[in-house]
Amino acid sequence: MRWQAEIVSAHNPLLRELRRALGRGALTRAGQCVAEGFHLLEEALRSGLRVPAVLCAPEARERAEALVAGRAGTRLIAVRRELLERISAAETSQGVLALAEPPQWDAPELFRRPGPVVVLDRLQDPGNAGAIARAAEAFGAAGLVWVKGTVARWNAKTLRASAGSLFRLPCVDAPDAAAAAALLQQYGRAILIADARHGAAPWETGWRAPCALVIGNEARGPSAELASAGRPVHVPVAGVESLNAAVAAAVLLYEAMRQRGVR
Repeated sequence: MRWQAEIVSAHNPLLRELRRALGRGALTRAGQCVAEGFHLLEEALRSGLRVPAVLCAPEARERAEALVAGRAGTRLIAVRRELLERISAAETSQGVLALAEPPQWDAPELFRRPGPVVVLDRLQDPGNAGAIARAAEAFGAAGLVWVKGTVARWNAKTLRASAGSLFRLPCVDAPDAAAAAALLQQYGRAILIADARHGAAPWETGWRAPCALVIGNEARGPSAELASAGRPVHVPVAGVESLNAAVAAAVLLYEAMRQRGVR
Protein backbone atom coordinates (compact mmCIF):
# COMPACT_ATOMS: atom_id res chain seq x y z
CA MET A 1 0.00 0.00 0.00
CA ARG A 2 1.38 3.41 -0.90
CA TRP A 3 0.08 6.92 -1.34
CA GLN A 4 0.29 8.67 -4.67
CA ALA A 5 0.52 12.40 -5.18
CA GLU A 6 -2.79 14.24 -4.94
CA ILE A 7 -4.83 14.69 -8.11
CA VAL A 8 -5.76 18.34 -8.48
CA SER A 9 -6.94 18.59 -12.10
CA ALA A 10 -10.23 17.46 -13.64
CA HIS A 11 -8.23 16.67 -16.80
CA ASN A 12 -6.19 13.99 -15.07
CA PRO A 13 -6.17 10.88 -17.35
CA LEU A 14 -7.29 8.54 -14.55
CA LEU A 15 -10.26 10.74 -13.65
CA ARG A 16 -11.21 11.01 -17.31
CA GLU A 17 -11.14 7.22 -17.65
CA LEU A 18 -13.26 6.76 -14.53
CA ARG A 19 -15.77 9.32 -15.81
CA ARG A 20 -15.98 7.42 -19.11
CA ALA A 21 -16.50 4.04 -17.40
CA LEU A 22 -19.13 5.36 -14.98
CA GLY A 23 -20.95 7.21 -17.74
CA ARG A 24 -21.20 4.07 -19.88
CA GLY A 25 -21.77 1.59 -17.07
CA ALA A 26 -18.71 -0.26 -18.29
CA LEU A 27 -15.37 -1.57 -17.14
CA THR A 28 -12.34 0.64 -17.60
CA ARG A 29 -10.10 0.01 -20.57
CA ALA A 30 -7.91 -2.02 -18.20
CA GLY A 31 -10.87 -4.29 -17.42
CA GLN A 32 -11.52 -2.97 -13.91
CA CYS A 33 -14.88 -2.10 -12.38
CA VAL A 34 -15.49 1.11 -10.50
CA ALA A 35 -16.74 0.48 -6.97
CA GLU A 36 -17.97 3.65 -5.30
CA GLY A 37 -18.43 4.01 -1.55
CA PHE A 38 -17.02 2.28 1.50
CA HIS A 39 -19.48 -0.61 1.42
CA LEU A 40 -18.49 -1.72 -2.07
CA LEU A 41 -14.81 -1.26 -1.26
CA GLU A 42 -15.24 -3.49 1.80
CA GLU A 43 -17.19 -6.06 -0.25
CA ALA A 44 -14.54 -6.13 -2.97
CA LEU A 45 -11.84 -6.74 -0.38
CA ARG A 46 -13.94 -9.34 1.46
CA SER A 47 -14.57 -11.12 -1.84
CA GLY A 48 -10.84 -11.43 -2.43
CA LEU A 49 -10.71 -9.17 -5.47
CA ARG A 50 -7.52 -7.41 -6.39
CA VAL A 51 -7.98 -3.68 -5.79
CA PRO A 52 -5.23 -1.82 -7.66
CA ALA A 53 -6.26 1.70 -6.62
CA VAL A 54 -8.43 3.56 -4.15
CA LEU A 55 -9.15 7.25 -4.71
CA CYS A 56 -9.93 9.24 -1.57
CA ALA A 57 -11.11 12.70 -0.65
CA PRO A 58 -9.31 14.17 2.39
CA GLU A 59 -12.02 13.18 4.91
CA ALA A 60 -12.00 9.55 3.68
CA ARG A 61 -8.27 8.96 3.77
CA GLU A 62 -7.95 7.57 7.29
CA ARG A 63 -10.75 5.02 6.91
CA ALA A 64 -9.62 3.94 3.45
CA GLU A 65 -6.06 3.51 4.65
CA ALA A 66 -7.25 1.29 7.51
CA LEU A 67 -9.26 -0.91 5.13
CA VAL A 68 -6.40 -1.61 2.73
CA ALA A 69 -3.62 -1.74 5.33
CA GLY A 70 -1.18 -4.53 4.56
CA ARG A 71 -2.45 -5.13 1.03
CA ALA A 72 0.38 -5.11 -1.46
CA GLY A 73 -0.32 -3.67 -4.87
CA THR A 74 -2.97 -1.16 -3.80
CA ARG A 75 -2.30 2.50 -4.49
CA LEU A 76 -4.02 5.11 -2.37
CA ILE A 77 -4.60 8.27 -4.39
CA ALA A 78 -5.60 11.55 -2.79
CA VAL A 79 -8.13 13.52 -4.83
CA ARG A 80 -9.77 16.85 -4.17
CA ARG A 81 -13.32 16.37 -2.93
CA GLU A 82 -14.91 18.47 -5.67
CA LEU A 83 -13.21 16.39 -8.37
CA LEU A 84 -14.60 13.13 -6.99
CA GLU A 85 -18.05 14.66 -6.72
CA ARG A 86 -17.95 15.60 -10.41
CA ILE A 87 -17.57 11.97 -11.51
CA SER A 88 -19.60 10.36 -8.72
CA ALA A 89 -22.62 8.28 -9.75
CA ALA A 90 -24.07 8.44 -6.23
CA GLU A 91 -26.45 11.10 -4.99
CA THR A 92 -24.12 11.75 -2.07
CA SER A 93 -20.48 10.83 -2.52
CA GLN A 94 -18.68 9.24 0.44
CA GLY A 95 -15.39 10.47 -0.95
CA VAL A 96 -13.98 7.07 -1.86
CA LEU A 97 -13.88 5.25 -5.17
CA ALA A 98 -12.03 1.99 -5.86
CA LEU A 99 -10.85 0.16 -8.94
CA ALA A 100 -11.35 -3.60 -8.60
CA GLU A 101 -10.59 -6.49 -10.94
CA PRO A 102 -13.87 -8.38 -11.36
CA PRO A 103 -13.98 -12.18 -11.19
CA GLN A 104 -14.04 -14.20 -14.39
CA TRP A 105 -16.38 -17.19 -14.72
CA ASP A 106 -17.20 -19.71 -17.44
CA ALA A 107 -20.29 -21.82 -18.06
CA PRO A 108 -18.93 -25.09 -16.57
CA GLU A 109 -18.13 -23.29 -13.30
CA LEU A 110 -21.62 -21.81 -13.18
CA PHE A 111 -23.55 -24.96 -14.02
CA ARG A 112 -21.71 -27.28 -11.69
CA ARG A 113 -23.00 -25.34 -8.71
CA PRO A 114 -26.25 -26.31 -6.95
CA GLY A 115 -29.37 -24.17 -7.00
CA PRO A 116 -31.30 -22.49 -9.82
CA VAL A 117 -29.54 -20.49 -12.49
CA VAL A 118 -31.13 -17.04 -12.83
CA VAL A 119 -31.44 -15.63 -16.34
CA LEU A 120 -31.73 -11.85 -16.71
CA ASP A 121 -33.47 -11.38 -20.04
CA ARG A 122 -33.22 -7.74 -21.20
CA LEU A 123 -33.98 -6.12 -17.84
CA GLN A 124 -33.58 -2.36 -18.08
CA ASP A 125 -33.70 -1.14 -14.49
CA PRO A 126 -30.26 -1.31 -12.83
CA GLY A 127 -31.90 -1.44 -9.40
CA ASN A 128 -33.87 -4.52 -10.43
CA ALA A 129 -30.85 -6.27 -11.93
CA GLY A 130 -28.67 -5.60 -8.91
CA ALA A 131 -31.38 -6.56 -6.40
CA ILE A 132 -32.00 -9.83 -8.26
CA ALA A 133 -28.28 -10.63 -8.07
CA ARG A 134 -28.39 -9.96 -4.33
CA ALA A 135 -31.47 -12.19 -3.88
CA ALA A 136 -29.83 -14.89 -6.00
CA GLU A 137 -26.84 -15.02 -3.67
CA ALA A 138 -28.99 -14.77 -0.54
CA PHE A 139 -31.24 -17.68 -1.56
CA GLY A 140 -28.60 -20.06 -2.86
CA ALA A 141 -28.85 -19.65 -6.63
CA ALA A 142 -26.04 -21.13 -8.70
CA GLY A 143 -25.42 -17.87 -10.51
CA LEU A 144 -26.58 -15.68 -13.36
CA VAL A 145 -26.87 -15.73 -17.14
CA TRP A 146 -26.81 -12.13 -18.36
CA VAL A 147 -28.56 -11.87 -21.74
CA LYS A 148 -27.39 -9.10 -24.07
CA GLY A 149 -29.79 -6.17 -23.86
CA THR A 150 -29.92 -6.31 -20.07
CA VAL A 151 -28.59 -3.22 -18.27
CA ALA A 152 -24.82 -3.28 -17.92
CA ARG A 153 -23.60 -5.51 -15.11
CA TRP A 154 -21.02 -2.95 -13.98
CA ASN A 155 -23.37 0.00 -14.13
CA ALA A 156 -22.81 1.90 -10.87
CA LYS A 157 -26.46 1.55 -9.81
CA THR A 158 -26.54 -2.16 -10.67
CA LEU A 159 -23.40 -2.82 -8.66
CA ARG A 160 -24.65 -0.74 -5.74
CA ALA A 161 -28.03 -2.54 -5.69
CA SER A 162 -26.25 -5.90 -5.69
CA ALA A 163 -24.49 -4.86 -2.44
CA GLY A 164 -21.39 -6.74 -3.57
CA SER A 165 -23.10 -9.96 -4.72
CA LEU A 166 -21.81 -9.39 -8.26
CA PHE A 167 -18.29 -9.72 -6.87
CA ARG A 168 -19.01 -13.30 -5.77
CA LEU A 169 -21.87 -14.81 -7.77
CA PRO A 170 -20.85 -16.66 -10.95
CA CYS A 171 -22.14 -14.88 -14.02
CA VAL A 172 -21.80 -15.60 -17.74
CA ASP A 173 -22.98 -13.59 -20.72
CA ALA A 174 -25.28 -14.76 -23.51
CA PRO A 175 -25.30 -12.91 -26.85
CA ASP A 176 -29.08 -13.31 -27.21
CA ALA A 177 -32.08 -15.19 -25.84
CA ALA A 178 -31.69 -18.08 -28.27
CA ALA A 179 -28.12 -18.64 -27.11
CA ALA A 180 -29.26 -18.49 -23.47
CA ALA A 181 -31.96 -21.11 -24.12
CA ALA A 182 -29.44 -23.35 -25.90
CA LEU A 183 -27.00 -23.00 -23.01
CA LEU A 184 -29.62 -23.99 -20.45
CA GLN A 185 -30.66 -26.98 -22.53
CA GLN A 186 -27.04 -28.01 -23.04
CA TYR A 187 -26.59 -28.25 -19.28
CA GLY A 188 -29.93 -29.99 -18.69
CA ARG A 189 -31.71 -27.17 -16.92
CA ALA A 190 -35.51 -27.12 -16.89
CA ILE A 191 -36.57 -23.57 -17.79
CA LEU A 192 -39.08 -21.75 -15.58
CA ILE A 193 -40.40 -18.38 -16.72
CA ALA A 194 -41.45 -15.78 -14.14
CA ASP A 195 -44.90 -14.65 -15.30
CA ALA A 196 -47.13 -11.98 -13.78
CA ARG A 197 -50.40 -13.83 -14.41
CA HIS A 198 -49.95 -17.39 -15.66
CA GLY A 199 -48.46 -20.66 -14.54
CA ALA A 200 -48.17 -22.66 -11.35
CA ALA A 201 -47.67 -21.00 -7.99
CA PRO A 202 -44.16 -21.21 -6.51
CA TRP A 203 -45.14 -23.92 -4.00
CA GLU A 204 -46.74 -25.97 -6.79
CA THR A 205 -43.49 -25.91 -8.75
CA GLY A 206 -40.65 -28.37 -8.26
CA TRP A 207 -37.35 -26.64 -7.56
CA ARG A 208 -35.22 -29.60 -6.49
CA ALA A 209 -34.26 -30.72 -9.99
CA PRO A 210 -31.71 -28.65 -11.92
CA CYS A 211 -33.56 -25.63 -13.25
CA ALA A 212 -33.24 -22.05 -14.43
CA LEU A 213 -35.47 -19.10 -13.60
CA VAL A 214 -35.94 -16.51 -16.34
CA ILE A 215 -36.75 -12.93 -15.34
CA GLY A 216 -37.89 -11.04 -18.42
CA ASN A 217 -38.00 -7.40 -19.41
CA GLU A 218 -40.05 -5.25 -17.03
CA ALA A 219 -42.46 -4.06 -19.73
CA ARG A 220 -42.39 -6.76 -22.41
CA GLY A 221 -41.66 -9.91 -20.45
CA PRO A 222 -39.37 -12.73 -21.59
CA SER A 223 -38.02 -13.20 -25.10
CA ALA A 224 -39.99 -15.55 -27.31
CA GLU A 225 -37.04 -17.96 -27.55
CA LEU A 226 -36.90 -18.46 -23.79
CA ALA A 227 -40.67 -18.36 -23.25
CA SER A 228 -41.22 -21.13 -25.80
CA ALA A 229 -38.55 -23.29 -24.19
CA GLY A 230 -39.95 -23.14 -20.67
CA ARG A 231 -43.08 -23.13 -18.55
CA PRO A 232 -44.48 -20.22 -16.56
CA VAL A 233 -44.52 -19.79 -12.79
CA HIS A 234 -46.15 -16.87 -11.03
CA VAL A 235 -46.55 -15.35 -7.58
CA PRO A 236 -50.25 -14.96 -6.67
CA VAL A 237 -50.98 -11.49 -5.26
CA ALA A 238 -53.95 -9.70 -3.74
CA GLY A 239 -54.76 -6.00 -4.09
CA VAL A 240 -52.09 -5.21 -6.68
CA GLU A 241 -51.75 -6.18 -10.32
CA SER A 242 -48.24 -7.63 -10.02
CA LEU A 243 -44.89 -7.43 -8.26
CA ASN A 244 -41.85 -5.79 -9.73
CA ALA A 245 -39.18 -8.03 -11.24
CA ALA A 246 -36.81 -8.01 -8.26
CA VAL A 247 -39.50 -8.75 -5.66
CA ALA A 248 -40.98 -11.56 -7.75
CA ALA A 249 -37.54 -13.08 -8.27
CA ALA A 250 -36.83 -12.96 -4.54
CA VAL A 251 -40.11 -14.72 -3.69
CA LEU A 252 -39.49 -17.45 -6.26
CA LEU A 253 -35.87 -17.97 -5.23
CA TYR A 254 -36.83 -18.16 -1.57
CA GLU A 255 -39.33 -20.93 -2.35
CA ALA A 256 -36.65 -22.73 -4.34
CA MET A 257 -34.31 -22.54 -1.34
CA ARG A 258 -37.06 -23.70 1.04
CA GLN A 259 -37.89 -26.76 -1.05
CA ARG A 260 -34.23 -27.69 -1.35
CA GLY A 261 -33.84 -27.52 2.42
CA VAL A 262 -30.95 -25.10 2.28
CA ARG A 263 -30.07 -23.47 5.59
